[in-house]
Amino acid sequence: MVVLVTGANGQLGQAIQSISGNYPEIDFVFCSSSELDITNFENCQAVFSTYKPHFCINTAAYTAVDKAESEPSKAFDINANGPENLAIICQKYDTILIHISTDFVFDAYFSEGIAYYDRELRLPLKNNLGLTETDVPFPSGVYGLTKLQGEQAVEANWEKHFIIRTSWVYSQFGTNFMKTMLRLASERDSLSVVNDQIGTPTYAVDLAAVLIKIIQFPKHSSTFGIYNFSNEGQCSWYDFAAEIFHQKGISIDLKPIPTSAYPTPAKRPFYSVLDKTKIKNTFNLTINDWKTSLKSCLNQL
Repeated sequence: MVVLVTGANGQLGQAIQSISGNYPEIDFVFCSSSELDITNFENCQAVFSTYKPHFCINTAAYTAVDKAESEPSKAFDINANGPENLAIICQKYDTILIHISTDFVFDAYFSEGIAYYDRELRLPLKNNLGLTETDVPFPSGVYGLTKLQGEQAVEANWEKHFIIRTSWVYSQFGTNFMKTMLRLASERDSLSVVNDQIGTPTYAVDLAAVLIKIIQFPKHSSTFGIYNFSNEGQCSWYDFAAEIFHQKGISIDLKPIPTSAYPTPAKRPFYSVLDKTKIKNTFNLTINDWKTSLKSCLNQL
């Protein structure tokens, strides 16, 4: 089995590489953006012609959330046009496409203790487990909009696909919130972190393992579609930072602040906890609590 992975130098791409040796039955082909530019149709065509993959995991993305507000064309090219190119070529080669998306397709928020996913209609979440795959997306910024457009392009062009929405990804690889907090803690005596954005951290290695489990699942024809995946539980960014410092035994003056005290060019979802019932039931998954996975990650540093 040949599995082509785009964006191999990114955080999730490196996470997949870190466990690929555990699956000798799979021939992984890891392509960086310089080797496979998903925005270049001819380049994609040439790579697929060479390897003829059974699966393509698209981890390539424009992820600079704030910068996307000033570079909308670039974000659209990578996050929307790129997945469309892959979907069209996957259809030609009968390659199953696994496309990674994000909680930023939602703009859910809290009001009086209730999580809503439409500010104007004030529609509450239908359960207390979080956003489901059937909730209507409401992206509030360029990044979220282009990722939603990427999902729609995949759905429109190739039926054999999995779209995996995830959130707050971190790992021992690349740049992420966990590593930023550890760096800042080594430079400062105090930190302020927002405490009114609620979501769930996702350890990239856990996500990588789930992607491979999906690939190995025996009945793909009945399981295509959109799925949510993150670790279990929920927290604020402040809670996440506090747990990082607690597990590392770092003493620092950590202050909670509202989002309004830390303005950014792009709005963040105030509530983006993902309901994982569908992916757990379909693929018989047991998902680690985010604190447990954080400990595993910190042990790898």
